[in-house]
Amino acid sequence: MTTPQHLAGNLLRVRESIAAACGRARRDPRDVTMVAVTKTASVEAIRALVDLGVDDLGESRVQQLQERAAELAALPGRAVRWHMIGHLQRNKIKAVLDAGVESFHSVDSLRLAEELNERAERMGKRLSLMIQVNCSREPQKFGVAVGAATFLAEMLASLKHVRLTGLMTMGPLSDDPEASRPSFARLRELMDDMHRDGIGGPELRHLSMGMSHDHAVAIEEGATIVRIGSALFAGC
Repeated sequence: MTTPQHLAGNLLRVRESIAAACGRARRDPRDVTMVAVTKTASVEAIRALVDLGVDDLGESRVQQLQERAAELAALPGRAVRWHMIGHLQRNKIKAVLDAGVESFHSVDSLRLAEELNERAERMGKRLSLMIQVNCSREPQKFGVAVGAATFLAEMLASLKHVRLTGLMTMGPLSDDPEASRPSFARLRELMDDMHRDGIGGPELRHLSMGMSHDHAVAIEEGATIVRIGSALFAGC
């Protein structure tokens, strides 16, 4: 049974791990945002985590995001920010926007970005987009190749109703957190290259990388957003 005390303990351990990684990298923990990935959690557990002060929630499945956003919206209390972190098909964009999502971590094509731009214009909003890059070069993963990311970034930067705020990647499937380090380092280098070439402007500042098992390595390599699920909801 989920209890606030159990969740509070999990949250404390994750925050301590983030702070320790920031200490090793000589970074300020306030510069790292934790997005709580809710796909394995009950609505009760999510609500309890929000009551503990977690405002950023992430989902990878559209239907689940719709259901949970609606259930949380029906409850009084803190407002939350939903992040779409999974692969998104163009025919599901309206559903995600209707659920209140304004931050998308997994943009991997110009067609998807253009559709988001058109929808944002109709809604009078400006959405935050990140390009998903397949730094591990695994064929089963979504995301653009490293060599194609700069061109896509240039195209996205020209759209008026979205803003390119960052890059996202996932480490390779491995139990060893260190196996993710080359992918995370490559994403940071890619952003450095974009900044050097004047692509994206000052809004291009986020590196969304690192999950429960490898978030410490991601922070050491420059992550500004980590996506944490099982470490928060373990035992719930």
